Amino acid sequence: MVNLELYRVFYTVAKCGSLTRAADELFISQPAVSQAIKQLEGQLGVSLFNRTHRGMELSEQSGKQIFPIVERALRELDEAENKLKEMNTTATGTIRISASDTIFSYALIDKIAEYHEKYPEVKLNLINCITTETLELLKNNRCDVAFLNLPVDDKDFVLSSVMMPLHDTFVANEKYATLSESVQPLKSMHDYPLLMLGANTVTRKAIINFSHSIGVHLHPEIECGSLELMIKLAGNGVGIACVPREYVRRELEEGSLLEIKTEPALPARSVGIAFPKNQPISFAVREFLKMFEG
Repeated sequence: MVNLELYRVFYTVAKCGSLTRAADELFISQPAVSQAIKQLEGQLGVSLFNRTHRGMELSEQSGKQIFPIVERALRELDEAENKLKEMNTTATGTIRISASDTIFSYALIDKIAEYHEKYPEVKLNLINCITTETLELLKNNRCDVAFLNLPVDDKDFVLSSVMMPLHDTFVANEKYATLSESVQPLKSMHDYPLLMLGANTVTRKAIINFSHSIGVHLHPEIECGSLELMIKLAGNGVGIACVPREYVRRELEEGSLLEIKTEPALPARSVGIAFPKNQPISFAVREFLKMFEG
């Protein structure tokens, strides 16, 4: 097995031409330097130095032959070490961020813009996909950080923290104004044209699982591929959309959409931050996540 420390001692002695000066540079004793050289020579079965009154000179047949190779190897190792240190102290390279269109639009876009302004050297690779697809990216180490709609019943990733709460509710335009004037039984939503996300989304599954658990069966009249489309359709009176309140705050404040509260209310969910398992987190990613603290 190669002992890198022996080669580092060899290189330092060759460069300094003296056991004493090499010991000073390596911060070890002269006998320790001498012993290291003898050990390396014993392992290789050759004499690496000629001991002269002027000091230590590389032998023609062995020492001078391996010196440039050892020098190059140690330099490359130092460069690799410095590169890793740089990655842990400097925001460089590429961050692969995976999230749904909705999470990018409503929760990440401002943070991404702020981060890009602060660290323009970092390349951002934004991967738009639904949570179930993001899970596959996490499992295969094809993204560095992911933002997921929770709950997710899968442990093949590292869930770091909760980024923001989500409270699913029902919204519609003034066509359904009378429903917004009082709390409606959840089961009554079945009597109206419902707009919901596709059946394969975490959001839809969470809502359906809860409603089924209390004997309520909600069947959408229209399935939408995006939250933005669902909000626009609700705003145009097509039906009642089931969306997180956090994503329609502006419309509710403006009055273009009205909230229809139900009894029971749908349970709170959240958006979580996750990482691939067994992968180091770079300095660039850590700096990005700091934007979500507090």
